[in-house]
Amino acid sequence: QVQLVESGGGEAQSGGSLRLVCAASGLTYSSYCMAWFRQAPGKERERVATLSSTRSTTYADSVKGRFTISIDGAKNTLYLQMNTLRPEDTGMYYCAVKFGWSCPSTPAAFQAWGQGTQVTVSS
Repeated sequence: QVQLVESGGGEAQSGGSLRLVCAASGLTYSSYCMAWFRQAPGKERERVATLSSTRSTTYADSVKGRFTISIDGAKNTLYLQMNTLRPEDTGMYYCAVKFGWSCPSTPAAFQAWGQGTQVTVSS
């Protein structure tokens, strides 16, 4: 059973940085896609970034050049480095895993989710 635990959220000023951490356990599959999603109040959950088994990455246009997704395979830990934060980055951030080779941006395709960590950016 896959378990995902996020940490690292908090408050930041506009232009500041935060690093989110997702500790994963139970990842016994040979191929999977890991991702960060976020959800602001009253809005749909949206893909922030994905990282495939081949280490290819995708990013939402709104975070390109500011956020970086990475993984420490030995520790089964996923990271999201967030720089130059903006108030519109505020939301609950979720770590998610999809089993298999494809790495879509649709939340419904992901089978395992963490509990989320709140990020609040003030102007």
